[in-house]
Amino acid sequence: MTDNTALGEIRDTRLSDALSERYLSYALSTITSRSLPDVRDGLKPVHRRLLYAMRQLKLEPSSGFKKCARVVGDVIGKYHPHGDGAVYDTLVRLAQDFAQRYTLVDGQGNFGNIDGDNAAAMRYTEARLTEVAWALLDGIDHDAVDFRDTYDGEDEEPVVLPSAFPNLLANGAAGIAVGMATSIPPHNAGELCDAFKHLIKFPNAGFEKLAEFVPGPDFPTGGILVETRETIVESYRTGRGSFRIRARWETEDLGRGTYQIIITEIPYQVQKSRLIEKIAELLIAKKLPLLADVRDESTEQVRIVLEPKSKNIEALHLMEHLFRQTELESRFSLNMNVLGADHTPRVMNLREAMQAFLDHRQIVLIRVTNHRLLKIARRLEMLGGFLIAFLNLDEVIRIIREEDDAKASLMARFKLSEPQAEAILNMRLRQLRKLEELEIRKEHDALTVEQGGLQALLADDDRQWKIISDQFTEIKSKFGQKSEIGRRRTEIGAAPTAVIVPLESLIEKEPITIILSQKDWIRAVKGHAENTHDMKFKDGDKHRFALHGETTDKLVVFATNGRFYTIGCDKLPGGRGHGEPLRLMIDLANGHDVIDIFILKGGRRAIVASDSGRGFVVEEDSLIAQTRNGRQVLNLKAQEEASCLVFINDSHDHVAVLGTKRKLLIFPIDELPVMSRGQGVILQRYSQGGLADINTLNLKEGLTWKTAGGVRSETNIRDWVGKRAQAGQLPFKGFPKSNSFK
Repeated sequence: MTDNTALGEIRDTRLSDALSERYLSYALSTITSRSLPDVRDGLKPVHRRLLYAMRQLKLEPSSGFKKCARVVGDVIGKYHPHGDGAVYDTLVRLAQDFAQRYTLVDGQGNFGNIDGDNAAAMRYTEARLTEVAWALLDGIDHDAVDFRDTYDGEDEEPVVLPSAFPNLLANGAAGIAVGMATSIPPHNAGELCDAFKHLIKFPNAGFEKLAEFVPGPDFPTGGILVETRETIVESYRTGRGSFRIRARWETEDLGRGTYQIIITEIPYQVQKSRLIEKIAELLIAKKLPLLADVRDESTEQVRIVLEPKSKNIEALHLMEHLFRQTELESRFSLNMNVLGADHTPRVMNLREAMQAFLDHRQIVLIRVTNHRLLKIARRLEMLGGFLIAFLNLDEVIRIIREEDDAKASLMARFKLSEPQAEAILNMRLRQLRKLEELEIRKEHDALTVEQGGLQALLADDDRQWKIISDQFTEIKSKFGQKSEIGRRRTEIGAAPTAVIVPLESLIEKEPITIILSQKDWIRAVKGHAENTHDMKFKDGDKHRFALHGETTDKLVVFATNGRFYTIGCDKLPGGRGHGEPLRLMIDLANGHDVIDIFILKGGRRAIVASDSGRGFVVEEDSLIAQTRNGRQVLNLKAQEEASCLVFINDSHDHVAVLGTKRKLLIFPIDELPVMSRGQGVILQRYSQGGLADINTLNLKEGLTWKTAGGVRSETNIRDWVGKRAQAGQLPFKGFPKSNSFK
């Protein structure tokens, strides 16, 4: 039988309960001790321990550097029981000026670059604290914050740093915990200081007002923030949102009308090498038709060169296309999920986060003041004992010389405390001179005055906030906009308007001839071919339509089902071979056929009609279809089909309608309604047959039609002019037997 006492306590527990309990412990540990920053100092535990360990190593900004391996060793040995790789990666990131808006570590050696290259090994690099990090630690020796035992109980570490610098908002933070995440962009420290000073005066300041001081994030890699002010204010109001950042670019004139585009700043957290690689991949895949080449000419400054395919391409159109296709435009999310002073995670808005930092600074001020008061009280106690000794010097000397227990005798004789008696016994003989007595009285008086001032400070809330406000003024003078590190790097730009990049800009413009056969095989031959009838077709097929156009044009197809289909001419199959079936490009059902095709020009009007003689005028711009299924324009009854499409010449004022039984009717165009969709109105009334053809004309110039011998016309047509929906009469002598105007 197994002795359970040797194994410790054994409990019967459901597996699901055990897993839930342990997973909850893991989740809480990840949230509070690893992934989310503290709202007061903006640091996670690993950052805090790293900075504190470097301070303990006396790596202040004015001191020399020490090997990073030494720093990492102290951190993992004393404070952070994790791998050295994680700690060194943290140290490296705090030293990268392209990753941190205000670096906390001053690195010496290879700490990586914006291309994504790794830092050198920790044995080759050195580090010390920056002035910003030193400001975060200011007051830590004056009981400004609480300490707790380290993981092994052999030392102590700070729970939070005093943080004279607004690190959370100035440097931002990012992290993924269990079930929650945080993402805070960096901001300008000088702007934050102004906002904090305003919030001290007006604790209920609105977000619109705060956004006047903090107009948006300030990323270390610069770029241009392209968000509306309303969006930025709403993000700060809720603590959630996102910010769009675009690369900064300029054009460089190369002479003779040519130019190239220079990228000088890229969005935050975008690796330059990966960005250029992505652009090159899109270029090879022919998805960037406006771009000819991309080069990286960067040194310490970013310089990415973009060559347009033609000098006629607008730089703005090229960049808008690249912004949509690449990481030259990126988004940085805002999710101000932080640990509050009570160590509880929650999403704060901008004012709440700022107020939490102000509350922390007030607590630090009170604690530092109390610490100083305690030291003053102890010193005054010592000085009081010294003064008693000087006033009774002979008696003090006698007691020391003659009494066996001098300390007890002094305490009894002069009513001294034990520390006072101990201090008197430890006095040196040289301190018994008269000048020393004067110095003691002077110090006693000065400390008494200081004590009174500090006690008054603790009792006066307004004085406390005045001192905190002055501290922000000092921080701004060190790290504000007038300093090199504090100047704003990210430009606050306007939200981009919907720049319409013309289709012809995205497609290389080339002349083509579009050919559609009787069996609906389509192809696009390069150039404007003159004689298309001699081209080869499949057996049993022959020429039907031929149009001259450009690769940037749109081809519109009108079918017997009353639908219009739109195809980009750049997507048409090449001229080699017989082309491809048109039905592979559009969803034209079996049983329906193509009536006509034309190049979309825009601004024109056309007449559409069914074989039953119904129709209307339609605007050409309303015929564009966005899908393969086309756009239904002419509604048809059962057994009806669309049969005619004719564009209206601007100088024409009448319509000529011809029935299958050779009845001709001419009436004013104004009698036709302009519609975007419908059955239309009756053009011509038939007792038998239906509509054969339509043409438009200017009544004064007469009616024209095409024959094998050319174009013919007839001006004596008054007898055929009538009203819409009449039957008409047989055409005049000489009208073609083909029963068509074409």
